[in-house]
Amino acid sequence: MEIKIRLIVLMLSILFTGLSAGLCFTWSNAITPGIGRLDDLGFLQAFQAMNRSILNASFLFVFLGPVPLLFANAILHRNANPVTFKSFLIAAILYVVGIGLITVFKNVPLNEMLDKTVLENLSALELNELRANFEQPWNRWHIQRTITSFTAFALLLVGLIYSK
Repeated sequence: MEIKIRLIVLMLSILFTGLSAGLCFTWSNAITPGIGRLDDLGFLQAFQAMNRSILNASFLFVFLGPVPLLFANAILHRNANPVTFKSFLIAAILYVVGIGLITVFKNVPLNEMLDKTVLENLSALELNELRANFEQPWNRWHIQRTITSFTAFALLLVGLIYSK
């Protein structure tokens, strides 16, 4: 029974972490460069629309699911090969810090600032200023999320390779 639970938790950890890493990678490599070519109003409107639409049950389930799953996975493999256990534990810590904390304390406040703004009421100068205060910091923190989610995913694969 414990082996089945360990396997289910491991597979869900890999799946959800991989999906989150893929989302971050796609966002960094296609979405932000693409909308970055828009004028200020178009960029800010597009970002508002995406931020509003991404907050849904399936996204939150996949994006937040790895937090408990990764720690459960590490605990369930505490007596496994030391490389496996350490890889799983580091993956859990990286995901919580690199996805969880950065999202909550860096990206979400920027998203909320943007969401509260009625863009159509701003002048061209105000739109430019808002974009300058939003785009570069948001992208900088998002790159950190991309790197850490990818690294957590890779560590899960390393741990899987060394597992018995």
